[in-house]
Amino acid sequence: MTLTSGDKQAEASDLERWASLIGGGALVLMGLRQASLRGVLTALAGSGLIYQGATKRSTIQQAQEAIGLNKPIKVEKTVTINKPAEELYRYWHNFDNLPTFMKHLKSVKVYNEKRSHWIANAPLGNSIEWDADILEDRENEFISWASVEGADVENSGFVRFQAAPGNRGTEVKVVLEYNPPGGTLTAIFAKLFGEEPKQQIGDELRRFKMLMEAGEIATTEGQPSGRK
Repeated sequence: MTLTSGDKQAEASDLERWASLIGGGALVLMGLRQASLRGVLTALAGSGLIYQGATKRSTIQQAQEAIGLNKPIKVEKTVTINKPAEELYRYWHNFDNLPTFMKHLKSVKVYNEKRSHWIANAPLGNSIEWDADILEDRENEFISWASVEGADVENSGFVRFQAAPGNRGTEVKVVLEYNPPGGTLTAIFAKLFGEEPKQQIGDELRRFKMLMEAGEIATTEGQPSGRK
């Protein structure tokens, strides 16, 4: 029996589908055996292939588009703090201070006026590291940065300090864009681990506000919740 061009395409599609399912399953199993960030990312890559096979995607590119691979994630948050911009800028610009209110950061080491080294928490008790360069620095107004080549997670962003309406202090706006391995799918899994970036940045800005206005960060740990 002679196969038509349509039959050949269908056969090729089925082969690709089964290859995706089998290869994806193997990657997931391999990743789950590794109690590490690399293992999580391996499992994510495998789940992407399974998705491709289960939905009969014809190309890897279509599968990547469907699950958000290689798409940068952007987070934007603003908080009003009843303090002058000069004070807030000065505290933030000393990057050693950032882990005091950014719980996801383990440490920041400043090399010079431009470059610093960052270590952050990652799911499953792991950590990620990167070097970042300041791109623009306007005193009391604006700081922008970007990770350098070789970062575990490519990222860039800025923090802006400007007077709030009605003499209510300073509006602090943070915009962050990053491109983790696995793209949006990684962010979805991170949310399950309590590391969803939008909520994380919002929480950190609220802690920054408490620290600047009250001199300390209030916590409910060890206190009764008030609920019955």
